[in-house]
This record gives sequence, C-alpha cells and structure tokens, in this order.
Amino acid sequence: MRILLLAPDDHDDLGRHLRGAVPEAEVVRPVTRTRAELRALLPGADIVVGDWSGELPLGAAEAAVGGHLRLVQQPGVGVNWIDVDAWHRAGVPVANTPGANAASVAEWAVVAAASLSRSMGWGHDEMRRGQWPQERILERGCRDLGDRRVGIVGFGDIGRRCAGLFEAFGCEVSYTAQRPRADAAARYLELDDLLAVSDVLVLAVPLTPVTRGLIGARELARLPEDAIVVNVARGSVVDESALTVALRSGRLGGAALDVFDDEPLAPDSDLCRIDRVLLSPHVAGGSATARTRIYAMTARNVSRVCTGRAPRWTL
Repeated sequence: MRILLLAPDDHDDLGRHLRGAVPEAEVVRPVTRTRAELRALLPGADIVVGDWSGELPLGAAEAAVGGHLRLVQQPGVGVNWIDVDAWHRAGVPVANTPGANAASVAEWAVVAAASLSRSMGWGHDEMRRGQWPQERILERGCRDLGDRRVGIVGFGDIGRRCAGLFEAFGCEVSYTAQRPRADAAARYLELDDLLAVSDVLVLAVPLTPVTRGLIGARELARLPEDAIVVNVARGSVVDESALTVALRSGRLGGAALDVFDDEPLAPDSDLCRIDRVLLSPHVAGGSATARTRIYAMTARNVSRVCTGRAPRWTL
C-alpha cells in the first residue's frame, strides 16, 4: 500500500500519524512539488492525502491519471484545490475532516471581533510607537462585545460554534444559511435582513459558485454604521476592493481577515495600510489542538480504507 502525501515536509506530524496508523504502508512525498511530478507519482499510489497550501491542486488532469485510487483524503475542511466532481467521475471517493478545526476557527473569530470592538490592535501599535492613545481610543468609541448584534453567514460546524461563543458574551445572534436549522437557538434571517441587524458580520461559508463574491458593495452598504466584518471563510467570499472602499470611508468599524483573495497577501495591499483591519495569515483553524485532530481523523480514515472498509466523511 502506497500513500502519496502532498503536505510539505515541515508538516511531518501528519506523516507520523499516517505511519502510526498504517505501519505497513509506504508514505511518499513529492520532491520538486510540481504538478508534472504529481501526475507522475499518482499512477503508483493507492491513496492520496492532499495539501492545504494550494501548491498541488488535485484537478481534472490529476483525476484523469488517478482513477485507480482508493481514496483522496483532504487533511482539513476546505477542498477548494480539489475538483471533487472530476474525482467522482473517475470513481474515486473524496473525504475531508469535518468539524476538526471548528472550535479553533470560532475562537479566532470571537477574539478578533472583541479586539476590534476595543481597538486593541490599533492601541497596541500606537503604544509600540511610543504613543499613549488613551483619549483617541475612547473617542473612537470602545464597545463591549456583548452589546453588539452578531450575524453569521453559514451555519455549519464553524458557524454554530461561533454562535455559542458569541451568545456566551451576551450577544444577540442571528444567522443565515441555505435553510433554517430546527435545532438552532439563534434566529434565522434571509441575508439582506441579516445584514441590516449585524454589528458584527461573521462569514463562515464554504467557497462555492454561489458564495463567491457574496458580500460586495451593496451588501456592505446594508450593514449598520460602525459594523465589523470577520472573514474566516475564504477570501473570495468578499469583494476585497469594495471592503477596502467601505473601510477607508470610515463607515465600517473594522475588519478581521484570516483569508484573502490571493494568498499570501501582497505586502503592498491596501488592506495593510488601514488601521482598523486585523490581518492574519490563514491560521484561524491552525491551533495545535485542531491540527492534532485533523491529523488523527485523516490517519483514521486512511487506515479504514487500507483495511478494506469504506471511508468516512466523504463529500
């Protein structure tokens, strides 16, 4: 049994989990990390464990030479770099690790919203420059997080975790999703209605043709004055140009962004020059606890397939 592991070498914790779960398997990695090398390695593999960096996407060209595979396993939730339909047409199941990093992402979203509500990041930067910005912070208007109304776009594992944490702060929480959830304590609203009552807007949807560009200039204009946008979904869910304009105008209170249209974010991006923006290099779901859970779920699913059982968490 040969497992082709696409994660970079500096993530060998995943390799150790795989070797521990399936000691009889050979775990191989690309060396040059090119798509040509990937396509050359696929015919000799039985299972592929994907990469979260986007360097080695598993698209239709890879599916065309990987129809014999027993599983394509993504170590994480997002599958933006896997053409799931192409692999399904090739007869290969694709799985991910749902919910593995939901708590980590939700914590980041709530902490980021609290930080922006209290101007913590901006105040920290000013003090490092030798300033004492007490009056300016108070003039900007600090607000308790619990005083804010929170709207969550997407109510999967991450969205539901966010709702629970914001509710613990005393926030009034509403959400929108493809359909209402009978088990949700939060209030369901259609998107336009949600925007109008969201002092904090949290984006927690997967990137699909429907959600790409979901939040543009029109949607941002519907938010209340001084609203905060928190994006832990994918960068392309938001029109970054429209967001930049809304932030520069002073109408929005800030934005906390863990994801971007293009990653890494360019150093000369306008977002880097707006003091009401909290930037994070796509690590909201990368806590040590979350990574261990992702690696364990990945290894467990690969082990199931290696022992002749059907994979779990297929898409």
